[in-house]
Amino acid sequence: MDPGEAAILESSLRNSYRLFVPLPPLPAALPGRMNVIDHVRDMAAAGLHSNVRLLSSLLLTMSNNNPELFSPSQKYQLLVYHADSLFHDKEYRNAVSKYTMALQQKKALSKTSKVRPSTGNSASTPQNQCLPSEIEVKYKMAECYTMLKQDKDAIAILDGIPSRQRTPKINMMLANLYKKAGQERPSVTSYKEVLRQCPLALDAILGLLSLSVKGAEVASMTMNVIQTVPNLDWLSVWIKAYAFVHTGDNSRAINTICSLEKKSLLRDNVDLLGSLADLYFRAGDNKNSVLKFEQAQMLDPYLIKGMDVYGYLLAREGRLEDVENLGCRLFNISDQHAEPWVVSGCHSFYSKRYSRALYLGAKAIQLNSNSVQALLLKGAALRNMGRVQEAIIHFREAIRLAPCRLDCYEGLIECYLASNSIREAMVMANNVYKTLGANAQTLTLLATVCLEDPVTQEKAKTLLDKALNQRPDYIKAVVKKAELLSREQKYEDGIALLRNALANQSDCVLHRILGDFLVAVNEYQEAMDQYSIALSLDPNDQKSLEGMQKMEKEESPTDATQEEDVDDMEGSGEEGDLEGSDSEAAQWADQEQWFGMQ
Repeated sequence: MDPGEAAILESSLRNSYRLFVPLPPLPAALPGRMNVIDHVRDMAAAGLHSNVRLLSSLLLTMSNNNPELFSPSQKYQLLVYHADSLFHDKEYRNAVSKYTMALQQKKALSKTSKVRPSTGNSASTPQNQCLPSEIEVKYKMAECYTMLKQDKDAIAILDGIPSRQRTPKINMMLANLYKKAGQERPSVTSYKEVLRQCPLALDAILGLLSLSVKGAEVASMTMNVIQTVPNLDWLSVWIKAYAFVHTGDNSRAINTICSLEKKSLLRDNVDLLGSLADLYFRAGDNKNSVLKFEQAQMLDPYLIKGMDVYGYLLAREGRLEDVENLGCRLFNISDQHAEPWVVSGCHSFYSKRYSRALYLGAKAIQLNSNSVQALLLKGAALRNMGRVQEAIIHFREAIRLAPCRLDCYEGLIECYLASNSIREAMVMANNVYKTLGANAQTLTLLATVCLEDPVTQEKAKTLLDKALNQRPDYIKAVVKKAELLSREQKYEDGIALLRNALANQSDCVLHRILGDFLVAVNEYQEAMDQYSIALSLDPNDQKSLEGMQKMEKEESPTDATQEEDVDDMEGSGEEGDLEGSDSEAAQWADQEQWFGMQ
């Protein structure tokens, strides 16, 4: 071999040898260069959750196969970012699992004074990295638990955070969870802590007022900010208004909110209009309630809050087509709120499709277990399906959530009456009367129960007279007074009562009952007119339809008899009786089904 070939062979051998000799490792991280954890963090901050989920999953698998690949702090970050991406995808149980692993990793990290260096991707100073907050991780875990309906676990995880380290949002969540669990004292403490840190947290103010904290005490906690920040002079009046709301003083609450709403700076505020609509509804003024809901809806076409009550009122008025349109519009806005399901349920309920109403009410409760209107819908559907004991459970829960709403008590009392538990109904009605005060609504509710017992008929009459003295236009009181008059066969008094009530309002039930009374005094033509008006207001009112059909059926043979009498008179020259059959009128007056009241 000549010297040239020998040199080529030696060079080739050396190159081959280099292939099997590992190169010296690269620096762990050069100044100014990002490692893979930095990229994951940036994608998470940018909201690229699906990308974070994929990459962090791969990196965690790599770390499991090679524990030396990432430092403990880097693995902690990966677990948190991966759990965050799962939370965003609503995989709450899986997210809780990853958050738990992250906290375990963080606990081990805090015990380690010296972090082991990684082989390839660790930063030069991992201890100094901005790690995800352990407090924030626990808050996310609590959010997962609440979504999974595991409130006790959520309270436990937040209770484990020292008081001094709790942020306002942690205290707010704790306050709401305590309130839901019926733990009023710690709930009040947490709400006050929120206000101490954020004195303009209005929802925390409402929370305190709902727990019977005095309005003056709540207002004192915001006094400094009212005095130092301009244009907040309305806040003390706002607190006063909602203090009235939560004590059940509807009339003073309405007047106070109206004074706020009339101020130029707060005119046409959707939240105030919604509150006014709800207060009118609680006070039994359905007409003004509907008007305020419509006004709020015009200002904000995407409004969802309160639309369940609005839909219920429309359904009661027989405007089922409007209810159906409202439900479709709300579903287009969001199907993750209880309101559209309740509105559709009201349409089904007043269409007498109780099984469907029950399903829709249950779906609404699943989305929001604090939805009072959903509980009332489901309770009413259960009651009408004969499942009274189950209905009672739902009405009691509604009362717990809204102790100042009379319709919750009305539903429960109707269940007691349906099961012939008059004593329980009387106890409940008396408690409502004492708790909410002697107003037209509570007086009528107590009278309703008294009407079920022959011994207390006179008491019912006295209570109804008091209610009508306070509010002559209160429909429920008028209906019950008419029922009492029909039992006493005082039809002329009943007609006068109903005409007076209908002078300034038009209501399907009142027109129908007036028709019943007119039949009893042989005023058939006007009775037919009243039934027609009732059906124009509510085409689905079965009792008005039955009344009209019965009149038509009874009139046909009468007309035929009259024609025969006329023929006889013409033939004989004798006078005939054209007055019709008095016995038929008496028979109608005796039939109590003509005076069926709602």
